[in-house]
Amino acid sequence: MSEQDDPDDTTPHAGSELPPEPAFERAATPLGPDARGADVIAHFVKRLPLSPGVYRMLDENGDVLYVGKAKSLKKRVTSYTRLQGQPNRILRMIMATASMEFVTTGTETEALLLEANLIKRLRPRFNVLLRDDKSFPYILVTGDHEAPALVKHRGARRRKGDYFGPFASAGAVNRTINALQKAFLVRNCTDSYYANRSRPCLLHQIKRCAAPCTGEISPEDYAGLVAEAKAFLSGRSQIVKKELAVQMEQAAEALDYESAAIYRDRLAALSHVQSHQGINPRTVEEADVFAIHQEGGQTCIQVFFFRTGQNWGNYAQFPRADKSLGEAEVLESFLAQFYDDKPAPRLLLLSHDIAERPLLAAALGERMGHKVEVAVPQRGEKRELVEHAMKNAREALGRRLAETSSQARLLKGLGEVFGLSETPRRIEVYDNSHISGTNAVGGMIVAGPEGFAKAHYRKFNIKSEDLVPGDDYGMMREVLKRRFSRLVREHGDERPVAAASTADAAMPETGAEEAAQAVDPAAIPAWPDVVFVDGGIGQLNAARETLAELGLDDVPLIGIAKGPDRDAGREKFFIPGKPSFMLPERDPVLYFIQRLRDEAHRFAIGSHRARRKKDISKSPLDDIAGIGPSRKRALLRHFGTAKAVSRAGMEDLMAVEGVSESVARTIYDHFHE
Repeated sequence: MSEQDDPDDTTPHAGSELPPEPAFERAATPLGPDARGADVIAHFVKRLPLSPGVYRMLDENGDVLYVGKAKSLKKRVTSYTRLQGQPNRILRMIMATASMEFVTTGTETEALLLEANLIKRLRPRFNVLLRDDKSFPYILVTGDHEAPALVKHRGARRRKGDYFGPFASAGAVNRTINALQKAFLVRNCTDSYYANRSRPCLLHQIKRCAAPCTGEISPEDYAGLVAEAKAFLSGRSQIVKKELAVQMEQAAEALDYESAAIYRDRLAALSHVQSHQGINPRTVEEADVFAIHQEGGQTCIQVFFFRTGQNWGNYAQFPRADKSLGEAEVLESFLAQFYDDKPAPRLLLLSHDIAERPLLAAALGERMGHKVEVAVPQRGEKRELVEHAMKNAREALGRRLAETSSQARLLKGLGEVFGLSETPRRIEVYDNSHISGTNAVGGMIVAGPEGFAKAHYRKFNIKSEDLVPGDDYGMMREVLKRRFSRLVREHGDERPVAAASTADAAMPETGAEEAAQAVDPAAIPAWPDVVFVDGGIGQLNAARETLAELGLDDVPLIGIAKGPDRDAGREKFFIPGKPSFMLPERDPVLYFIQRLRDEAHRFAIGSHRARRKKDISKSPLDDIAGIGPSRKRALLRHFGTAKAVSRAGMEDLMAVEGVSESVARTIYDHFHE
């Protein structure tokens, strides 16, 4: 999942914790190490039970080709021993199978949930895969504090409290929290900020917080506001609005116009939440709506979240699936994976019927502890919601196809301009960022057929102690050496020249055309087709020498030097062994390269700033063994600053709560030789 060669290299990835993988049974085959195909599968069939379970098909290297579930393992796997009538995708999978693994489950629903989990974990080549398995944000009303807060939450739901969601985007959560603060005056500050307040903050002044931190509202009244917020988020919005309207009228009748104005503003805020969420159903309280559309060999699944009768946003997903799979098949596999780490609502509305709809409903209901209905509506408001999602799916896929077509033209043009042997599928761009050599960071960004591939980005904290501060050439050498050394070590057998022969050897029966179909055109290969370095001839020579030391003389290298006065559009390009040149100012390929360079610069400088910020906030006390957060707070509370701690004597240090004589000696010795 991550391609880090040390703790400083990071991979942006939004994921969730997965349960440990079950123990699969793997029996040795007597057919020999080179055996593959239907004969291998037939050997395993003899030992399989008729019970439900999950099977994995493995290639000769032990990599998982496919994960499937079955009501009867024996019957399902037997079907792979008959080659006649199988689609090309299944034939390729069968012919590449060198071994199999199995695990039995108590029920078919358990098998469905395990299959979805393993597909997300292993990402097998022949399964339908989610391209972007993002975690969705939630609104959390905390339950571990005397004055609950209303905060945005993403990730594992371990903190005590009530979670409401999911929302399609962080922006949707922020807008909703902003309006809910106006309506219910519930705080959204951190607990430490709350504990250190001596007077109300600005949010209280602009009427977005009741300020329980300084006693501006009683605990009982604040608890009432929190209860109203929970009721609104739980779907009882109309009841809450009616109660506020009654309280406003009562205050007005009592001539308490100030209180009446507060209730009026709160009602307006609630109306704002509901009026700015697009389509809001009248008869659907809680549901997720899924619509799928296929065109041009690609698939788009549009998801709408409806909670408490409100639209909490929509999200487009473009799963990776074989072109031979129909819309219903892709949607069925997508749903099981989508809910592997997310709570399911009580109702799922689908645009297409799926073969195992009852099984999916039973599996989700078993995991959630309540009934889950999976329906394909034919009329009424529910059908209108599905059609609305379908329209969005068609439009999203249309935009993606247009972007992909434009990207393909740019990649082809780039290959022609720089004389590459074929259209590049992976472009890597490198840049460094530092201030006088401090907090130096190297950044690598990747672009491919679908634009920037941010999951492949890498940052490299410059570690070499031999480097002279500010030595850009030395930094580039270190970055490229670390990057390509690991690439050779982990993916040396996937180099472009070897890849073709490997594919031909693996599938002699299929032919070159079918072998080409097995490769996802949108997939990003491990090896770059071209490498750009931000800099002139000096940076390029440093990069060329580094790759030559690793025996990689055939990796295309290009240097990008900024033009006179650093003007965009006047960049000069350097290629080893060729004279430098410039592209016409309005050339689309030039604009494309500028975007690549600017993205590399943004990523590198962003990583540098993050590292610099971390160093700025670092305290000298952090380096003292045995000084944790509690003692650090006590020392700073007593002395005021870390510098004052460094000047303190033994007796002064021992006067701090929680600091014994031995701890005081450790602190004193740290600052004094």
